[in-house]
This record gives sequence, structure tokens and C-alpha cells, in this order.
Amino acid sequence: MALVERNTAEIIGADELPPLMDAGLELRHYIGFEISGKAHLGTGIMSMAKVRDLTAAGVHCSVLLADWHTWINDKLGGDRELIRRIATGYFTEAFRASLLCVDAEPGSVEFVLASDLYRDDTEYWATVIEVSKNTTLARMQRSISILGRQERESIDFAKLIYPAMQAADIFTLGVHIAHAGMDQRKAHVIARDVAMQMRIHAVRGIDGAPMKPVALHHPLLLGLRRPPVWPVPPESARDVFSAMKMSKSDPGSAVFVHDSPDEIMTKIRKAFCPPGEVTFNPILDWIDKLVFRIAGGPFVVDRSEANGGRVVFDTNDEVVAAYVDGSLHPMDAKAGLAARLIDFLEPARIHFAKPAIHAMLEEIDAALA
Repeated sequence: MALVERNTAEIIGADELPPLMDAGLELRHYIGFEISGKAHLGTGIMSMAKVRDLTAAGVHCSVLLADWHTWINDKLGGDRELIRRIATGYFTEAFRASLLCVDAEPGSVEFVLASDLYRDDTEYWATVIEVSKNTTLARMQRSISILGRQERESIDFAKLIYPAMQAADIFTLGVHIAHAGMDQRKAHVIARDVAMQMRIHAVRGIDGAPMKPVALHHPLLLGLRRPPVWPVPPESARDVFSAMKMSKSDPGSAVFVHDSPDEIMTKIRKAFCPPGEVTFNPILDWIDKLVFRIAGGPFVVDRSEANGGRVVFDTNDEVVAAYVDGSLHPMDAKAGLAARLIDFLEPARIHFAKPAIHAMLEEIDAALA
């Protein structure tokens, strides 16, 4: 449970897992991804670091390559063949590269293309209907934020099917742990709410009894851009944090897992990093979540003797204290973070340097141009 719980934003139903473990049940997990844009640190590292923890805990982990959801959400021009090709090519390799960065074995994770799952399971679409029959239209409309859409936004009807499909994925795969970033929480809550009414593909626990899937959410990373309003009014904090989420569609807000050292340094150097401010500071957010929580620290800043010399921070609290009192300058924090990320992401760069895999990166670059 310590491995399951560490570095999570929340786990809904965490107390339901120990009895399953005690009973010797093999726990199954899934995390699903739209095939859109390139894999940044939030998509690749934050998610695969949690998968690393779960596989170490003996959980069977799978990644759903959600090509149907991608089509519904108008990504990659709605070209279904291109979406499938990038899903089984670039996207799969980006996750394997991310697993290498967090010292996990890529072969320990199962990759499932949604099209294959839906074709091979004749009860999948009946499961979508069963979820829908136990959910209201208003609930579906409130849940479209999982697509990156606004609740009152004018959308085509297919997008209202998306939350029911996401819940049906959980039941069809028979997973005990549904995993995603906090932005996917609403779909997981729907799955938990309808779980005990499911007859076609109920999730099974001890002695085959139906159970609710546990919903595990990893934290989101802030994007590198300045917030839309600064300073941030307290009453707007939640909305601003959501707006600052790292985005695949804004390369300047994100570091991609295969970025070159020069690209990493340039992006970090330009990042928003207000002196003395900790909240809504993406540099401090990344030092906390990536350097300490995932890479395991320490955080090292190499400075000239004239600027205070080399300093090693063993905890994030030490970094925050030094930043607030001014003994850690924003440019020094940026330099230390860039150096750590360059080293941390080296396995991904080596992976994507292989000719066949580099060609996959070139394909998605061309598709996004």
C-alpha cells in the first residue's frame, strides 16, 4: 500500500485495496490516453512513475491507447488510420522511453489498442449502454471537462458518449485500479457510482463479488507559462491552476520526454519563476514533483564561488526555504532543474535516437505541422 499510495493526489476507495491484497487477488490496473500531441513530462513521466510503483507492488498494469476517444475529441484531424498508427508507434514508444527514465522495465506493462479491445469483446458496446442507462444526461454534460472542454461549450453529440466509453473501458478491462491525472476524476467517479449496477462486465473482487474500481489520481504538473492573471486572486486559484496545466498543444509550456538538452535549457530558462513566490511557480513545482518525489533527489545547484558556490538540497522544504529567503535565485533554480532534467531524460533520448523509433517521432511531427 505504501507503493500504491506514494506520490498520489488522491485515491478514492484506498481502504478497499488491502482486503484484496490480503486475499491474494492479482490486482489489475489501467490508465488510458488520447493519441494527441507529443508526450510531455506530465503525460510520460508523472503517469509512468506511478505505473512503476504499481508494478513494484505486484499490480498488473496496462496502458489503453484510446484511438476511438481521440477520434471523438477531434484530434489528429480525425484520421483514424493515422491515429492508430501513431498509437501503436510513437505513443507506445514514448511510454516505454518514460518507463526507462523512471528505472522501470517497459516489458512489465501491457499496451492495449482500444480498437482491438472493442473488436474482440462483443459485449463492449452493451457495457457502454449499461453505463449510460445508470447515468443521467446532466451528469454526462458535467463530465465533458475530461475532454478538455467547457461544461457549457457547444459540442457534437458523440462527445457526450465519451465519459460512458471511458467508464466502460474500466469494466471491460476488469481493472481494480483506474488511474489517471486529476483532470480525469469525473469519469472515474461515474464508474464507481454505476459499478454495483453493472451486470455485463462487473469488476470482480474477493470470491468473485462485484466491487467498485478504486480511482487513483496522480498530480498534474504546472505548465511553464505565466498564469493568465498575476498575481492570482485567492478566489480564482483553482481555475488558474487548471489553466496552467502543462499542454501538448503549447510546446513552450512543456518539456517533452525526448527533448534535446538545448531544448530543455531554453524552455526552462524562459519559464515563469517569480522571485520569492512558491505557489503557481512551475520551477518549484517541478523540483518538488520530479526531482524529489520521482527521481528521489537531491537537488543540486552548481554556482560560481562568487555567487555562493555549489549547494546541495536534500529535501524540497530546504529548496522552498532558500527560495523564499532569496538565497536561491530564480536563475540558479532554473539551471539546477535543467541540468537534472537533462540527466534524467537521457534514457528517452537514447531510445528515440534509434532509427526506427526516431522515424515515429518524425511522423507525429509531420502530423502536427
